[in-house]
Amino acid sequence: MTQTSDGPVTKLTVRPPGRPRSERADRAIIEATVDLLAEEGGVAGVSIEAVAARAAVGKTTIYRRWPNKEALIIDALAALKEPFPVPVGDSVRDDLVAIARAFMTDKSDKKRLDCYWSIMSGAERYPELIARFNREVIEPRRDVIRRVLRRGIESGELRADLDVEVTLWLIMGAVAHRARAWGAGPVPDDFPGKVIDALLAGIGTN
Repeated sequence: MTQTSDGPVTKLTVRPPGRPRSERADRAIIEATVDLLAEEGGVAGVSIEAVAARAAVGKTTIYRRWPNKEALIIDALAALKEPFPVPVGDSVRDDLVAIARAFMTDKSDKKRLDCYWSIMSGAERYPELIARFNREVIEPRRDVIRRVLRRGIESGELRADLDVEVTLWLIMGAVAHRARAWGAGPVPDDFPGKVIDALLAGIGTN
């Protein structure tokens, strides 16, 4: 509220021009993109026209939200990702187990995996898309693990000479490989904890 010589004047919030975004349309567009990625086997099978038809929206609705197909695919892949837990900070072990569990859930979903593999299979054809996917979606998640590991070094819970990058890949590799091993049966609930405990036996200070 602002004051003038004539009395108080309420400050109004002005809505920007154009129609407000529809969350339902956003969701339908993302879901249509994910379905096409999984069904068509890659980026080449996705087009703005196909997404619009599947989502029952106009192409202009999509272009108001995303400048091109690549940007839409990046957001669709990001929406698929299991949210990483925010590290509590009380225990490096507990934080790593929570992260490993979220990562395992992400990699255990067949539809998600179909989408990820469809993208990775086109790495040579779409290098910029893959680079952006890694930069905007994957690296921030890896950074969460890096921060927990570095915190463990600083607190003395982990060895001072710990190789953070190698440990990062050990965690991600073990969990991802087990989650994708379809013939090995369901992943036990305690698997993430066992992976982290096995690692801590070598990298911990206790």
